[in-house]
Amino acid sequence: MIRNTFTVLEGVGEKTERRLWRRGIVTWDDFLGIKSIPFISKEKKLIADERLKMLDNVLIKKNPSRLARYIERKEHWRAFEVFRDDAVGLDIETNGYPSDKGGYVTVVGLYDGKNYQCLIRGKDLTEENLIAALSPYKYLITFYGAVFDIPFLRRRYQSLTFDMPHYDICLESKRLGLKGGFKYFEKCFGINRDDDIAGMDGYDAVKLWQMYKRGNRASLDTLIKYNREDTVNLMAIGEEIYNQLKKSTGIGEYINGQ
Repeated sequence: MIRNTFTVLEGVGEKTERRLWRRGIVTWDDFLGIKSIPFISKEKKLIADERLKMLDNVLIKKNPSRLARYIERKEHWRAFEVFRDDAVGLDIETNGYPSDKGGYVTVVGLYDGKNYQCLIRGKDLTEENLIAALSPYKYLITFYGAVFDIPFLRRRYQSLTFDMPHYDICLESKRLGLKGGFKYFEKCFGINRDDDIAGMDGYDAVKLWQMYKRGNRASLDTLIKYNREDTVNLMAIGEEIYNQLKKSTGIGEYINGQ
């Protein structure tokens, strides 16, 4: 999808993007292979060519920080297919307080499609360990993370940069008219949880941490299991929403099999 995207060009919105597609210019290579386009000036075409060449090189090298810098965050979802194998889902739990009023992170969960990793406050959740855990990845997937998880983490761990493309499922799903929390999306896509954590929410996660702090080891195990489900399911829901977002652009009308 990202190489079908022309909204990465200055002055090009979704209407102009579809206009290009209708003319058979559906990929960056198509755009670069044409000398002129009637509704784009010669000067702007030359500038656009250079930008697309640069972005294509960024994608070939899978340079996440440069891609994130040159493409608006609202378009980061379009790079999902390119970075799927280098992506990580992230979800945090907290003690229930705002970060500026005594709030802190209790658990950070990371899942890359194969392996789940959990960092726990008081054990291995440190700034250094979190940076190391994130370092292999080039694409971030969260649910409402742009508003909650990432700002919360950055206030606590100031060396974290999160300079990779960020696909926030919650924010992007609003383009589709979908509204609701993470559990709503799980139900929409037929994702079921184990009985012992079915129906749990963020408030339950706070209570589990409190129980653990009072000496109940089993509550920490349950909290980790709850976080694991949240984090693992990000990948499945992210793919479903991505496919719907891609369909909503109308690109399927112009490319067979899309």
